[in-house]
Amino acid sequence: MSDPPAGAGPESRHPWRRFVALGDSFTEGMGDPEPRSMGGLRGWADRVAEELSTSCQEFAYGNLAVRGLLLREVVDRQLGPALELHPDLVSLQAGGNDLIHPGADPDKLAAILEPTVEAMGADGATVLIFVGPDSGRSTVLGLFRAKVAIFNENVRSIAEHHGAVVADLWAMPELHNPLMWNEDRLHPSSLGHHAVAAMVLDTLNVDHSLKLMEPKVLPAQNWRQARSGDLLWARDYAVPWVLRGLRHQSGSDGFSAKRPAPAPVFGNPVFGNPVFGNAVPPTGGT
Repeated sequence: MSDPPAGAGPESRHPWRRFVALGDSFTEGMGDPEPRSMGGLRGWADRVAEELSTSCQEFAYGNLAVRGLLLREVVDRQLGPALELHPDLVSLQAGGNDLIHPGADPDKLAAILEPTVEAMGADGATVLIFVGPDSGRSTVLGLFRAKVAIFNENVRSIAEHHGAVVADLWAMPELHNPLMWNEDRLHPSSLGHHAVAAMVLDTLNVDHSLKLMEPKVLPAQNWRQARSGDLLWARDYAVPWVLRGLRHQSGSDGFSAKRPAPAPVFGNPVFGNPVFGNAVPPTGGT
């Protein structure tokens, strides 16, 4: 873990100021509906960002994940935009959609993942990558347990070679509980996303208030907090994002990230804005 950045006060519990998450439906938050969250989904990444933001007023969070993408699609569509946002904490979770396809090769997936991890950490960012869960019969992935295990070993090796941090879903026995999974047996439930968020924060060695089986309710905002967050977001992130031409997610290619530019966690941009879009993800996919 890197040293705290200049200006970090004694109250800071972590060194990060900008977190960007890449991935598929797991990181988008499928299975954890929340009408007040961007795109109507919360998920583990939102929950991690909420905790990270409590001790850092300047903390910003972006989420480029979109359901249904294969690993190569995640890399091709999300890596470049993520690097342009210059995060100091970046996560990548993908490959599950590949592994459930017949003929999927965990070694070929590793060959895509390794240069991606290297690129994500080139500017000194802390890189967080996921190994898949050992969920048994609780999820669809349990049917492909051997492939998941091989892919996981590749991920661990890549992390060791490039100094990345491993978020170890395989080592979470609580994920064996069917309550941790959505009815589709593919996406975590709200309980599952909450448990994953706690694991990620523990992995990052960050103090947090998350308790197993007690998911936190998204806190309400008063109008002053919401308005202040919107103004800060527009000044520091939205305008530069538009000027740099980062709005690459067009309706024609189906890509629609729920948080395409880092923003204050509790100061979301106004939905439906014709410039920034309504951030509602497309239907369908996993």
